[in-house]
Amino acid sequence: MQAVHLSRRWQTQNWSVAEVEALFALPFIDLMFRAQSVHREYHAANKIQLSTLLSIKTGGCSEDCGYCPQAARYQTGVENEAILDVATVVSTAKLSKQNGASRFCMGAAWRGPKQRDLDPVLEMVREVKALGLETCCTLGMLKDGQAEQLKAAGLDYYNHNLDTAPEKYGDIVTTREYQDRLDTLDRVRGAGINVCCGGIVGMGESRTERAGLIAQLASLDPPPESVPINYLVQVEGTPMHDQLAGERAIDWTEFVRTIAAARITMPNSFVRLSAGRQEMNEATQALCFLAGANSIFYGEKLLTTGNPDVERDRALFSKLGITPL
Repeated sequence: MQAVHLSRRWQTQNWSVAEVEALFALPFIDLMFRAQSVHREYHAANKIQLSTLLSIKTGGCSEDCGYCPQAARYQTGVENEAILDVATVVSTAKLSKQNGASRFCMGAAWRGPKQRDLDPVLEMVREVKALGLETCCTLGMLKDGQAEQLKAAGLDYYNHNLDTAPEKYGDIVTTREYQDRLDTLDRVRGAGINVCCGGIVGMGESRTERAGLIAQLASLDPPPESVPINYLVQVEGTPMHDQLAGERAIDWTEFVRTIAAARITMPNSFVRLSAGRQEMNEATQALCFLAGANSIFYGEKLLTTGNPDVERDRALFSKLGITPL
């Protein structure tokens, strides 16, 4: 594949699936070298951005995302809980900052927020922002005007993942269209909020479909400022539990290749090593950082699934000579 010239600005190249798939096909060491070279041109080599994720409203979602334990239709043991009070959220945010996080992400299990849902979230955003933290929310699909309210409250990032390639999407979710996700991203971008958007690897997709996800993300104009790459955490009770074992499970090298492809195609973006880290050994995580991952979720729990504890991460960073931004 012919090398692509990368300039120091937000890249707006429309990456084709074939071009991204050619990256995946490179010899592993060559791909790592290329990804790390791009990373060092655009980012500090040994710095990592730390985010903490808190579920502010858990369970009871009406969607049917096949990987999600918060969908009301699945029996996963996740109960439908009321939204947290603002004081609890602020207290958690303070602790996160003390532990080194620079961004605080608030997630709610909604198809999309009604105004009565959004009002307390706006207060949470204002209070967390006042602590000196970057703020992020993931609340589902947004209606006209809601992104502007979040922006006015001080929201820095809005997360809304594409999950997978367009052609694979219907196998994962049927209660919303791929275009619905793109429409919410347009509303977020139009309001002047940074976009956090990525996907999930290991849902039975082919390499071509993994390349399709990266191509779709990289061809957004501009690409997302933050790109979370998740490895599927299989939760009992969801359609994807025990469905991807054996020959259908992807090798660790394929996940690292996905990180590298994201770094090469989206050089300015923060690429976040997200869900699934608890199941990864230290060597695999180290290779993900070598491939260009420079952001993680930090803390013992994501929305409902486990995550490496703070001390374990600090020990790994010490071994690798990585320090927080």
